[in-house]
Amino acid sequence: MKPEKSALIVDDHPVVRAAIRIVLQAEGFKLIHEASQGNEVLALIREHQPQLVILDINLPALGGLEVLARIKANDLNCRVLVFSTHDPLFYQQRCLRAGAMAYVTKTNQLQQLHKAIQALMSGYTYFSALSDTASVLNAVQTTEKEMIDQLSNRELSILEQLGQGKSNKSIAEDMHLSHKTVSTYKTRLMKKLGVNSAVHLRDFAKRNHVI
Repeated sequence: MKPEKSALIVDDHPVVRAAIRIVLQAEGFKLIHEASQGNEVLALIREHQPQLVILDINLPALGGLEVLARIKANDLNCRVLVFSTHDPLFYQQRCLRAGAMAYVTKTNQLQQLHKAIQALMSGYTYFSALSDTASVLNAVQTTEKEMIDQLSNRELSILEQLGQGKSNKSIAEDMHLSHKTVSTYKTRLMKKLGVNSAVHLRDFAKRNHVI
């Protein structure tokens, strides 16, 4: 007898979790668990051993990229599908490198989520073709994309939160870092991205669809 299909939904929006649950049920999943914070994920994977994890990137307590890194570092055996509002141009490759098997944007119809789940459960990956999007970027944006690509996952996560207007103190609490560490990252980001103020850092993040 085949084991029942199980999944873990990780998203901080109840409405999104409810929509994903409906898709999973339609795909034959019987055991569906939920988490609203990144720091809950590893314990839930160990406890329930889901075959599939549907993971948002923007999460309280621990961001999705960090969660992916920890799943990989702990050698946890599950297929991870990233379901995010973020532009795949900047996040898809990172998620792929971190061990995700699929990347679907929330702006797509849920049909894409159905297809991605079917692909993963059949042993395939599911990623967008990005060449067309990349080719329409102007020279300035291409250069800035290269700058973003050079950032570490943690630097990108902090840039994203600074772009949302969060304070150093708030970011430090969310990421369980010291205020001084976040301040150091902020200074490093300004240097790497060639901007000289927090306002310009926010503009950079918005202009490049990091947020």
